[in-house]
Amino acid sequence: MLKDIHAFAVKGTTVNRAANMSRATNASRATNASRATNIIRISLGLLLSALMLGGLNVSAQAQDSPTQSAQTQGTQTTSSSDQQAAAQVLDLLNHYSSDADWDKYFALYRKDGIFIGTDASERWGMAEFEHYSRPTKGWRYDLTERHLIQHGDVILFDELLNSPAYGVSRGTGTLIKTDGNWKIAQYHLSFPIPNEIAKQITTEIKAANKQ
Repeated sequence: MLKDIHAFAVKGTTVNRAANMSRATNASRATNASRATNIIRISLGLLLSALMLGGLNVSAQAQDSPTQSAQTQGTQTTSSSDQQAAAQVLDLLNHYSSDADWDKYFALYRKDGIFIGTDASERWGMAEFEHYSRPTKGWRYDLTERHLIQHGDVILFDELLNSPAYGVSRGTGTLIKTDGNWKIAQYHLSFPIPNEIAKQITTEIKAANKQ
């Protein structure tokens, strides 16, 4: 009986130890599992942060892409430079005409260019216009206002001018990019008539045409 009690005590101790070891093992496993879970959560958090930062960087790089910026700036610069070049041609046209520098003046026109003067009969090709212009001492028209409208390799323009001889004048026409340079294809010079005296002026024009 003592043996049985001893055996039971021993057995009970063994069982208690086994139970304690089991609980310790389970607690250790639970602790390890909790740590693993925390590690996974931290890793996922870091990964998510890295992905978000990476996405922001990619987005920022896309917005600041030199190629994209250059293309955008290139488009704007091209349009602006074209119009600046065309405006310079028109400025030089007025400058050379006031100096009677006819070689440089006619170099601004296309060979098939047309000049339309203030008289109804004045629709001249370059040969006719040169024949009219070269014997003269030139003419002066100072720019007051100008508008340019570009359609690819074509620019339409209209400008208000001031002439010492005639006062307010208007030039309209077309420039075409020719061999990389803007050339005048047509220039039309006219004298704007105020509406208040339009009938008076046109009556005088009719009378002059009858003579």
